[in-house]
Amino acid sequence: MIGERLPERLSPLATRFGLRPWYGDIHNHCGISYGHGSLDEALRRARRQLDFVSVTGHAYWPDMPVDDPRVAHIVDFHVKGFARLQTLWAGHFDQLAAADEPGVFTVFPGYEIHSFAHGDYTIVYRDIAGQPLIEAETPAELHAKLRAEVGDGAFAFPHHIGYRLGARGVNWDTVVAELSPVMEIVSMHGCSETSMMDRPFLHSMGPSDGFSTARHGLSLGHRFGFLGNTDHHSGYPGSYGHGRSAVYAAENTHASLWEGIHQRRTNALTGDCSHLFFAIGDTVQGGQIAAGGPAELELEAVGGSFIDSIDIIRNGDLVSRITPELSPSPIEAEGDDMETLLVLELGWGARGSFHDWTGTLELSGGEILSVEPRLRGSEVVSPLEGDGDEEDRTHIGLEGNRIAFSLRSMGNPNNFTSATQAIAARIRIRPEAKVRLTLDGQVFEASAERLLQGALSRNLGPIDSPAFRLHPLPRPHQWQWRGTVAIEPLRRGEWIYARMRQANGQWNWASPIFCE
Repeated sequence: MIGERLPERLSPLATRFGLRPWYGDIHNHCGISYGHGSLDEALRRARRQLDFVSVTGHAYWPDMPVDDPRVAHIVDFHVKGFARLQTLWAGHFDQLAAADEPGVFTVFPGYEIHSFAHGDYTIVYRDIAGQPLIEAETPAELHAKLRAEVGDGAFAFPHHIGYRLGARGVNWDTVVAELSPVMEIVSMHGCSETSMMDRPFLHSMGPSDGFSTARHGLSLGHRFGFLGNTDHHSGYPGSYGHGRSAVYAAENTHASLWEGIHQRRTNALTGDCSHLFFAIGDTVQGGQIAAGGPAELELEAVGGSFIDSIDIIRNGDLVSRITPELSPSPIEAEGDDMETLLVLELGWGARGSFHDWTGTLELSGGEILSVEPRLRGSEVVSPLEGDGDEEDRTHIGLEGNRIAFSLRSMGNPNNFTSATQAIAARIRIRPEAKVRLTLDGQVFEASAERLLQGALSRNLGPIDSPAFRLHPLPRPHQWQWRGTVAIEPLRRGEWIYARMRQANGQWNWASPIFCE
């Protein structure tokens, strides 16, 4: 991130509680176990897009199917990956400490355990100082061992929970609340919020099951916050569109983020670093209120694109839907100087090809306030699929009202999967504002007036050549919303949460508020 990510004036509700969102990915992989890419490269890429990170090693699988010849190839790379992590574990803390910068970029150590019987868990440590690599066969055993070794300095969360019970999905009967204040509900595997979503489970491990979804767990009485992470396997934490988390905390430090996670002040996101925050009275998302409390929910949202809808989900039912286009209520009203979002998307071209972009984006008649990289890593997952650690020379820099960049994009692998790269900027424009884009020596210009009417696209050459797209500019009421939602006072055992969908297909889920 370049510049201030979200100013207090655009998050007045969160600011009232002394909080702001910090964005990270605490479940992703590189070559430290099985996966691709170096740890140093993964940490460098993470810092380019995120505020905090944990790069995860694969450590243990107690009920691995070692006697089934049909999956011998899978067992083999897991065994080798576990052994590699055991060898590198003690020494990797120096690399983590070198990347950690208090107040700027926070690094947590972490690893994961697989399990057919209990589901997969990611273990995260608060402190970087050498930590134990603990193996356990059940969540209860893991909880006991972690408490004995590090006290409250570790937690573990189930991930890709949507797989069916017995196929590495969550086992609600063995979840330990004190061990898992949060759960991962979206990643490259798909979305586990509920049975029907526009991000289905497509991995070879199988489809999702309704009894393994977050809503089902909440309906059983479990209390947990929401996380999103990439589960990326090619050394690219925060890879755009795979998943990431927001933690609402006072500052970007180990202690503050840790407290935010344990208070469940978390959001699960897919790609854009958007803002969705709500409160009931003096209780913010993740908290607990008494029965019969306030009959009003306060909410604010700042999208990374046009906001399609904001939903309020209560006990599994949709009880309110906000459509900003129909009920405009921006945080800051439109004036002579309008704040908006400028997104440059780069890619396309022939399948199987790549293009190295070098260019600049300049704004006249306005001001570039901040820049958010939206970058994707290689899609290679299994070590059997090849080497996913391609050379990365990406650079994005801001000087005044000029963004200079160099990056590589791949041709989209099919008509449904995007491999494009993007740069988003929060800008302030006047009516005469213009964008000047220089790409590989070619110059393209567009007025703000033109982009307010719709997206602008061009190819660098003939058909099938690499292309760019300047997204349309949203007006304030199209990417911001604040207001109150009338609700019936919560009753004992009930829960309520918010989710937001953007027109570009990106999502944000805010953790529930629970009633005693």
